[in-house]
Amino acid sequence: MTRRLIVGVTGASGAVLALETLRQLAQAKAETHLVVSRGAEPTIRHELGHAALADFSALATWTHSPDNLAAPIASGSFRSDGMIVVPCSMRSLAAIAHGFGENLVARAADVTLKEKRCLVIAPREAPLHEGHLSSMLALARMGAIIAPPVPPFYARPSSFEDVIREIAARLVNWVGVDPGGQMTRWNGDSQQR
Repeated sequence: MTRRLIVGVTGASGAVLALETLRQLAQAKAETHLVVSRGAEPTIRHELGHAALADFSALATWTHSPDNLAAPIASGSFRSDGMIVVPCSMRSLAAIAHGFGENLVARAADVTLKEKRCLVIAPREAPLHEGHLSSMLALARMGAIIAPPVPPFYARPSSFEDVIREIAARLVNWVGVDPGGQMTRWNGDSQQR
């Protein structure tokens, strides 16, 4: 059964996490609906180069404009298995937590919550002030999974790519897609991939 997932990318640093998440979802043969916010576009270009936006679109099954509030994913009648917002800026986090459907990322996340579907948020900010934490708490109380991109050090990553792969694999896993060998699973004292 093909999983249908929405991937929102916002303007926080960490575009490489979104790209790897899309890669893993494509490898798992998931149907993906990608929305890149206006704030994410310059961040992606800065962090990954000018051609990177095309890489995002190439990995996604469908790409939606962040301004298109008439897109299918803006409605609860659109069946999806969940949504990942990676990276999630604090602006987007607050918009999602307080129901401000100002763009398609926030609206699709709002729909995901109201339909009781899995919403995984990967917030990217440090340090956090009380407003950030309040928004995260509000989302957690609504059923969202708050998943800061924290590397699993027990996996003993030996490269930057290992860290990114492991973090993305966890995001994919939390939304219900098996990342297979992309994720190191804890196995007591012995490590297995």
